[in-house]
Amino acid sequence: MEIKKLVAGLSVSVMAVGALAACGGGTDSGSSDTSSEGGNKPDKIVIWEDTEKAETTKAAAKAFEEKEGVKVEVKEVKMTDQQKKVALDGPAGKGPDIILLPHDQIGTVVDQGLIAELKDGEKALGPFIDTAKSAVTFDGKVYGYPKAVETPILLFNKDELKEAPASMDDLYKVSTEQKKDGKYGFLALWDNFYFAHGPIGGYGGYVFKDNGGKLDPADIGLNNEGAVEGMDYIGKWYKEGLFPKGLIGGGGGQAMDQLFGDKKAVAVMNGPWAVASYKEKGINLGAAALPKLPNGEAIKTFVGVKTYAVSAYSENAEWAEKFLASLTGEENAKAMFEKYNEIPPVTALQEDATIKDNEVAAAVFAQSKDGVPMPNIAEMGQVWEPMAAALQLVATDKQDAQKSADDAVKQIKQQIEANNQ
Repeated sequence: MEIKKLVAGLSVSVMAVGALAACGGGTDSGSSDTSSEGGNKPDKIVIWEDTEKAETTKAAAKAFEEKEGVKVEVKEVKMTDQQKKVALDGPAGKGPDIILLPHDQIGTVVDQGLIAELKDGEKALGPFIDTAKSAVTFDGKVYGYPKAVETPILLFNKDELKEAPASMDDLYKVSTEQKKDGKYGFLALWDNFYFAHGPIGGYGGYVFKDNGGKLDPADIGLNNEGAVEGMDYIGKWYKEGLFPKGLIGGGGGQAMDQLFGDKKAVAVMNGPWAVASYKEKGINLGAAALPKLPNGEAIKTFVGVKTYAVSAYSENAEWAEKFLASLTGEENAKAMFEKYNEIPPVTALQEDATIKDNEVAAAVFAQSKDGVPMPNIAEMGQVWEPMAAALQLVATDKQDAQKSADDAVKQIKQQIEANNQ
């Protein structure tokens, strides 16, 4: 996965907000009548679904229309294009009622006035795992329904490891043994903060302090005692030659994939997006949540949540939420997984055989519960580059972890301050 996808740093130019001429987020919604439930009942609502992933959404839309008498029009728009497009279409009166976005963009689009707070609030989030609930909450308010979750997990060659190690200490022993034969036991892109947050967070570091659902960009925990300990742990793998030098920098991902695909590495830290290519290379692939750190804590990976949100330009917010409650419910979420392998963060599905018997899905589900939602405030954009620089200094043993972390946090704070002026 490219870092651009991980960061999802889209820049949206917001047009001046004009009055809407019609309901349904656009002029093509038609007239409305009055229903005894849900207030004004529109002829239709419009949802933008990701491209080539609309079949199950269309089935859910048809069932909703049959039950509620409200047509749901499903339009396919690439997820990464939707924020920019709704900024143009919404004010023009031709936007949708519902959009899909990566959860880490919620803060930005809220600040730009593109999505609305959910009227059902915390009640809407009842069916979802806690990590997903946090992901769609911004400034203490709920802004979306979680669709799917992804996070890095442990992927390993079952021909070399019969089962996943219980601890990173066990995996370290595998790595030292493999090193004797010129191979690698475990590989991870720990000079990339997206992946490195796992051990840093597991030792007690954090990006922004979470105060009851409100992230505080003035309280950065990336140079506290735990964060430094996590960075020292990362440095250990590089310094002892357990990670190859080629794993540092822009070509690290390709180098890791090649070593694992050529069966010169036993296990890697990577996401579900890598599974298909590994299987194509003939790897007898196993998957599990990442092993516990030497301090006994979980590796706290960043978790990404694809999120449905109600457009701020919609005049059918109540009906949009009603449809989303159905669309992301247990039955439809399971159908989405079966069709598109999108892993739903619905608590009830954790024990469902469809999820439980799929190693990758079960691993993502388990890891997500221990993970941390990628911060969804705009200030997160100032974190990536300083932390990447700090991690590379540690990985190449050019600077100690404390100094590297201190420098990174200083730069992050300066950039945030400059952006807020």
